[in-house]
Amino acid sequence: MTIKLMATHTILTMFALLMAAQFKSISSTNLPPKDDQDLRLAMEEMQKANYFTFVMLLNMLPLDPKFLANVTFLMPNDRMLSKTVIPDNAFSSFLHRHSIPSPLIFEHLLYIPTGSVLPSLMPEYLMNVSNGGGRRTFVLNNVKIISPNICTVGSSIRCHGIDGVLNPESNISLHTCSNTMVPVPPPPSLVAPPPLLPPPPPSPVPFFSSPEDDFPVPAPLPADSSQHISGSSKLSLGRKMLKSMATILVPLMIGVSI
Repeated sequence: MTIKLMATHTILTMFALLMAAQFKSISSTNLPPKDDQDLRLAMEEMQKANYFTFVMLLNMLPLDPKFLANVTFLMPNDRMLSKTVIPDNAFSSFLHRHSIPSPLIFEHLLYIPTGSVLPSLMPEYLMNVSNGGGRRTFVLNNVKIISPNICTVGSSIRCHGIDGVLNPESNISLHTCSNTMVPVPPPPSLVAPPPLLPPPPPSPVPFFSSPEDDFPVPAPLPADSSQHISGSSKLSLGRKMLKSMATILVPLMIGVSI
């Protein structure tokens, strides 16, 4: 009896230790690292917008460093994903194909002109841009963005809802898009303003100023003032002549009298 009790006690102790070790391993794997805060915030926003299947795909994979920051997710809704068959070994490539390696809100995407090419997190997969200038008219390959700016709380992750699943095979090659592929545009707030032009040089100052600048031109006189001026000039001329004649005649008269 004592041997049976000791054996039972030993078995229970080993079982308890195994359960504790298992619980510890599960707890340690469920604890997210500190640097995935933006991803967790983005997944919460996805769930609030009813993109549960896309969140499930993110949770099914080991934590990918490419998803932690500086990424934009293109998310098919649950109805579209329920019709899509994804092989077990293709979850990672599916998510990489639906990700742009830069955090872009919808207003940033509208700066990209039609005919441009955007990269994805899958190096060989490219997306052709057709920009109609508004909501539901921005197309990437075969899908439209129908629910923009779902993820906005975090600082480096953005996400948009799309109306389908991106085709696994891109119809764009690196050789054909060498002239159309553009770098992902930065936010307008980070774009440096154009350099200010230098002020124009001052106009040269002439060495000699014109007489018109130094002496004001007199205003024109009335029509009858010409007669007044001519009469005054004649009178002064007569006075000068009389004064000259007096200067000459007085000495003569004095000489005759002597």
